Amino acid sequence: MRIGELADRAGVSTRSLRYYEKQGLISARRGANGYREYEESDLRLVEEIRALLASGFSLEEARPFVECLRSGEEAGDACPESVAVYRRKLAEIDAEIRILIRRRAEVADQLARARPGCAFFPGEHDDHGDQRELRRAGAERRPAGPRRLLGGVVPAVQDDRADPR
Repeated sequence: MRIGELADRAGVSTRSLRYYEKQGLISARRGANGYREYEESDLRLVEEIRALLASGFSLEEARPFVECLRSGEEAGDACPESVAVYRRKLAEIDAEIRILIRRRAEVADQLARARPGCAFFPGEHDDHGDQRELRRAGAERRPAGPRRLLGGVVPAVQDDRADPR
């Protein structure tokens, strides 16, 4: 298939495909007319790349998944190198979460200093998906329950993916 068809089927721009090719993630053969020609298997590679990018992986982190597919595996994460990338990415995300928790605590402390008598407690209403609000200091906290992590220290993050039910 030509570059335009692959782009349409994969939902990407032709510019992205050329960039993936330049990075060595996909490869095109050239027809007699000089046009890029792609195999059906290239569609699966591009879909894998796009899914990984959408999940926060870089192109370089996507490379082991693409190589795994090229080696004949059914899934890009069937190879040990891909699993290692998953583990590194989870460690990065965990580190980012710890940083965000510290930042959140700092901002909550600043709020408490700026508005004595008000403290931010997980529980009711704000602009987060799990409905938290400002409450007066000393107000009773609800016990930890579903959709509350670490006893409310880490509020649940709204899942904007399609409902699996």
